[in-house]
Amino acid sequence: MQTINRTLAPVQEAALRPPAIPERGLPLSALLALATAGFVTILTEALPAGLLPQIGADLGVSQSLAGQMVTIYAIGSLVAAIPLVALTRTWRRRPLLVAAISGFAVVNTVTAFSNDYVLTMAARFVAGVFAGLLWALAAGYASRMVAPEQQGRAIAIAMLGAPVALSIGIPAGTMLGAMTGWRLTFGLLTVTTVLLVAWVLWAVPDLPGQRTARRLVLSSVFRLPGVRPVLFVMFAFVLAHNILYTYIVPYLQPSGLDADADRLLFVFGVASLAVIPIIGALVDRHLRLLVLASAALFAAASLLLAVFIAQPLAIYLGVVAWGLAFGGAPTLFQTASAKAAGAEADAAQSMIVTGWNAAMAGGGLAGGLLLDSAGATVLPVMLLAILLPALAVAWLGRQGFPRSPR
Repeated sequence: MQTINRTLAPVQEAALRPPAIPERGLPLSALLALATAGFVTILTEALPAGLLPQIGADLGVSQSLAGQMVTIYAIGSLVAAIPLVALTRTWRRRPLLVAAISGFAVVNTVTAFSNDYVLTMAARFVAGVFAGLLWALAAGYASRMVAPEQQGRAIAIAMLGAPVALSIGIPAGTMLGAMTGWRLTFGLLTVTTVLLVAWVLWAVPDLPGQRTARRLVLSSVFRLPGVRPVLFVMFAFVLAHNILYTYIVPYLQPSGLDADADRLLFVFGVASLAVIPIIGALVDRHLRLLVLASAALFAAASLLLAVFIAQPLAIYLGVVAWGLAFGGAPTLFQTASAKAAGAEADAAQSMIVTGWNAAMAGGGLAGGLLLDSAGATVLPVMLLAILLPALAVAWLGRQGFPRSPR
């Protein structure tokens, strides 16, 4: 039976790929459209964090309540990704992608004009739902537009929007919102989304959904060889990242760098962005090596940040290493997940989205508890405690992170 499945798998994958795209070519316009969708998604999610005073004053709530606009967005993604992927697995892909992107135009318009906090929060929750669907679609969509040996590179391009949004989009959006008002910034996001829909309709090929009447059983996808190691290592990576990223300001206080936190996070974003071309060029041939190197570098950065907590130069070096280690994480784990799950790649991606958002929320909660109970100095130590088991699982999980073929 395994021999038959291995024989049929390439035929099934070939049937799923659109014949109009050359096997050896990368459809750059289509992939960049997916990247722009990711850019809009991340910008919609994180933009309120930089505009809390303006939003809180405008809606008549405290900054902490305004900050829940980010939390409820993550909750929407967390609860929606897996059910929506299961519901829409037989739908054609481009109409589904257009619907997910169009949803952002609606919810950002509501956010821009709403004067009611409850309505704004409802719009943010729905935005998270659309984000969960979009992120679950993106990697599988990118991988199906190209030949198997180019899937990692295609996913790297499609995931480019996230680090660009983090390193450039959010600082620029925060500056624009401070100058012109936060509502105009969300209005511009709506205009960008409408233009993106037109781009997707022009450049992105339509693909069929899965032609099967078989009910999706997520537990069977979870049991596929390699899926669980990928999910575990991904969860550890994001959990460790968010513990420190969320509470970077109190961590920086002993070194006196807390006033320069925005500059330090910009350095992190640039390092994250710089590593993506390298990841994209090598991921198809050296997935396992890149995952192990990223985990080891992240652990080394955590050790540096733990030992030299009061040394500014060492902290900058640690942040650069942290950015280089984390920048390729979306590409690495979504590529590994897609390869491990095969025909059920979209379902596996929905698990990645759910696990990613759960780790984001868990990192904020765990970091806050550690900060209150033990202080900021323990944060990078906790990162080490999380990352070393992840490194071991990545090393042992050869089905999720296989050796490169010769």
